[in-house]
Formats: sequence, structure tokens, C-alpha cells
Amino acid sequence: MISKRMRVSLFLALSCGLAGMSAVPASSDSARSQVVERELRSKNIENNKAGVDPVRKMLVYLPAGYDKSSSQRYPVIYFLPNPFEASYRFDFDHRDAQGLFDRAIAKGVINRFILVAVDMNTPLGSSWYVNSSATGNWEDFMIQELVPYIDANFKTIPHRDSRGIAGIFIGGYGAIRFGMRRPDVFGSVYAMHPVGTGTGVRTSAAIPKWDILANAKSMDDAKKDGVTRIFATMFQAHLPNPEKAPLFVDLLARQDGDRLIIDAKLMERFRNNFYLETMIPQYADNLNSLRGFKFDWTRTDANFDHVYANQSFTRKLNEFGVRHEAEEYNGAFGADWGVDGRFYTDALPFFQRLLVSDRHKDTGHD
Repeated sequence: MISKRMRVSLFLALSCGLAGMSAVPASSDSARSQVVERELRSKNIENNKAGVDPVRKMLVYLPAGYDKSSSQRYPVIYFLPNPFEASYRFDFDHRDAQGLFDRAIAKGVINRFILVAVDMNTPLGSSWYVNSSATGNWEDFMIQELVPYIDANFKTIPHRDSRGIAGIFIGGYGAIRFGMRRPDVFGSVYAMHPVGTGTGVRTSAAIPKWDILANAKSMDDAKKDGVTRIFATMFQAHLPNPEKAPLFVDLLARQDGDRLIIDAKLMERFRNNFYLETMIPQYADNLNSLRGFKFDWTRTDANFDHVYANQSFTRKLNEFGVRHEAEEYNGAFGADWGVDGRFYTDALPFFQRLLVSDRHKDTGHD
């Protein structure tokens, strides 16, 4: 017969054993996702005139289970956030982007993926993602340095069919532009409320305060007016002049009393380099080679120029036979995050349909 003391000892031993078993994680699949920080020094940006730091910072979202298998590889979404929301980190720091992506994967909205958000801003604001003799070669940075760095340092599927690009507002502009020019790198494109797709109702040259730009003594002077500052970034990207400090731009217009005098040649150069609608004839075949192309916009945007331009952009794409999806929705401007936001309800399902995520598929390398 077992004594009372022995029964107590056996109970304690069994209890400890069960407790030890429950403390062991079921698998690494149950581990949380990761958001890791990285820095990359860019040779394509280091010789710029505008004082842009060539060391570019980024966040990389890695799904739960990323460390479990050395053989599993993942598709990648490159994300270009709205550059006027303070930082490339904003959606992670203030909108719980990591938690939203975790939920989307857990609910089957999208398979496991990697997402890269990188700082593509200049001292004045957006780089507009183009090569510029004023602010640096941003397109080359993305294509020649960032994408190869991500493929070399993370478990990606290094092929355009498994590589998408998304953006919001000016980031949406960049996503479409990269899709136009580099469909060999990015196979699917989703632009959320893009700007710069075309001219609006107003004459664009009538919007900025030209006296501020013409009389600027430092880069900070362009920050005196918010809209003028945005136009300064547009001119640094598309009308750069490295000999004209402090803004390093050619100005396509000047104010003479109540009269606005426009330099027609500079305006033509600006329009051809900036507006996405002017690039359609040149890049229609590239756009048609994409696995998928979609953009959306809200009709409630307080700046109707954006609404009108996107309506015109989709019609012009149709004129040139470019396959795409375009949606005007009746919702609040900037309502892109959360489980009811369009990134969750529209962008992620879009990439679920289009990104190749089969790790056994031999996709090769770019």
C-alpha cells in the first residue's frame, strides 16, 4: 500500500511534469512575426546636391514561422507609404501594421509574405522615386541596391512573379511608375489613391507660391507653404538643376505682378517626365506584361483634382488597351488601415491572387 507521503510526492512529480510539458512551445509557428530594422548605404544617392543622407533605413516584416524552415521562401511586397505622414515607420508605429498583417495571414486573406518599407524621402519630402541630379538616383537605388539586398539577406522568392509593389498617395504614384518602367522586377502593382496620374481641373502652375520658390535662400524656405513644398519636391525630381542652389531646380513659371508667366519648354519637359498619363504610350506594353495592375481613389477627396485625374487616367489606359482594374469608392480619404481599411480588404487579397508563393516552384532569378 502506498503511504500518504508517497502519494503526495507522486502527485507533485506528475504536476511538475505536466507543467513542464505545457511550457514547451507547440512549434515555432506559434511564434510572433518579426519587424526587423536594417540600413543600406546607397552609392546611387551619396553624391546628391540636396543633402540627402545616403544611408537609407527600412523595416522588414517577417511572418510568424519565418525562422522555422531554412528551405521555405516567401513572396515580397515592397510598400511605399504616404511620405507626408512623417515617416516610413508611421504605419507600424501608429497603425499596428504588423498586427494587421498577422491577422490577414491567420484569417487566410493572404499567404505568408515579407513586406519591405523603406525611407525614400528627401529633406523636403518625397523623392518621387526617380533618378535626379539634385536628390540622387532613387529608381537605381530601388532596382540596383534595395531589391538585390533584400533577396540576398532574406528568404525571398527572387522573381518578379513573387514580387509586388504597393503604395499610398505619392507612394501610389511610385508604385505605378515602377510598374511602368520595371515590370521585369515587379510583377504586380496596387496603387491606393495615387496622385500625379494626370492634370486636374486647375492649372497646376497656378497652385504653388512662386515667389517663395524664386526667393528661397535655403532649403527650409520652401517649407513656408505646404503645397509649395510639395511642388518643390516635384521640381527637384523632374526639373533638377544641380547648379542652382539652394533648391537645385529650374522653375517653370514666375510671378510678374498678377500675371503668371510660364516657360513653355520647361512645362513640356515637366509634363512629359512627371505625369503618368503622358507615359502611357511609351509603357503600355510594359503595363500589359504585369500579372496584375490596380489603383483606387475616393470620390470624397477634398482636392477634386486627384479625383478628376484618376478618372481621366483609367480612361486613357483604356484608350491604349492597357489591362487594369480601377475603382472609385465612396469612403473617407485615408481610410486605408484596420480590418475595414482597403489595405486589408482589397490590396492584400489582390496580392494573394497574383503573387506566386509556391516555394517548390523553380522561378529562377532575375
